Amino acid sequence: MPSGKDAAYENFPVGSMLLPVALRPHIAVFYAFARAADDIADNPDILPDEKIARLDLFENALLGRDGSEVAVAARMRRSLAETGVSAQHCVDLLAAFKMDAIKLRYDDWDDLMGYCILSAAPVGRFLLDLHGGSRLGFEASDALCMALQVINHLQDCKDDFLTLDRVYLPQDWMARNGVGVADLGGTETGPPLRRVLDMSLDATADLLAGARALPSGLISRRLAMESGAIITIADRLVGRLRREDPLAGRVQLSKPDYLWCCALGAVKALV
Repeated sequence: MPSGKDAAYENFPVGSMLLPVALRPHIAVFYAFARAADDIADNPDILPDEKIARLDLFENALLGRDGSEVAVAARMRRSLAETGVSAQHCVDLLAAFKMDAIKLRYDDWDDLMGYCILSAAPVGRFLLDLHGGSRLGFEASDALCMALQVINHLQDCKDDFLTLDRVYLPQDWMARNGVGVADLGGTETGPPLRRVLDMSLDATADLLAGARALPSGLISRRLAMESGAIITIADRLVGRLRREDPLAGRVQLSKPDYLWCCALGAVKALV
């Protein structure tokens, strides 16, 4: 059963017009690979052991071992061979999805960041390698991708709990504020949970501060524009999540606001 999440569901541009035409097919293959694996990890009707077994097949096909043949992973393997990008980014993503199959809670912020370095950072690392790299290494990209992951967790905190019993809010922050996981199933956010959300947003803002140097370090001018757009969208979403209630409905940007953020961020990245 697919997750229902497609490119239109994402907060951030997927293979947008800002990126080089020749590279867009490889980005589409990577996105399809990640989405297919994520659909397994997020399927409430598959038992954890079966999820891990299926994801192992993805990894075997990706690495061309054991004769495993999963079409989307085989396409990813061919794309990596053509572009020379490391398969490690995909292997790390699969490790995160396997973690999702069995890990439902995160002790603290560092525990959550340990997950995000596998679930989110590989996406940015793949794009950097595909576009010629960065003079700053991966640090700023990692910070941005992990911030995006937390934003997504906060947007979907109610649905993740109700459908998968999965809670990404740090457990120590919840305990400190007297918040139980059942609070995530309510129709509105009370003051204690609001404090936990704001603590998460403060930590996310710190990640975004570390991400702001990313566009200036990128070799690809087009990827710099894309990253500038994404940073601007992330900033806007953090602001919206501070003001709005993710338990009352998914907090997201309107299409005009989204397009404005893309244009503004892309232009700022060129200055």
